[in-house]
Amino acid sequence: MYEHSTSVRVRYAETDQMDIVYYGNYAQYFEVGRVECIRALGFTYKRMEEMGVHMPVVHMDVRYLRPAHYDDLITIKTMLKELPASHEIVFHQEVYNENGKLLTTGRVTLYFINSADNKRATMPEELKQALLPFFDKP
Repeated sequence: MYEHSTSVRVRYAETDQMDIVYYGNYAQYFEVGRVECIRALGFTYKRMEEMGVHMPVVHMDVRYLRPAHYDDLITIKTMLKELPASHEIVFHQEVYNENGKLLTTGRVTLYFINSADNKRATMPEELKQALLPFFDKP
């Protein structure tokens, strides 16, 4: 399993009149988590796009447990529980507040697609090689 955590501070514009993070903003928080998760491996979405592969979101499940508020420092934990074997990659994500309380959970599925024809593709070999050490069994 591979996991990575990154933190962001809730901006005023991300909250509603009740001083609670608007539910739709969690999709952006999850994206920040995924991008930084990949970056920590020494790979980037930009590099993947340069290789002719895009990763659209095809499914997302979210469970809201507790609210986040303006100026909270939240931590987005992103996990890959399985090494992708086909055109699909599934990220499991959790958002915590500064006190370590779990606020939100999510599961986001993306496809690897070829930029030229929008057909399903496999994970770029460079990304696969970066992930393999986290999934190899001793």
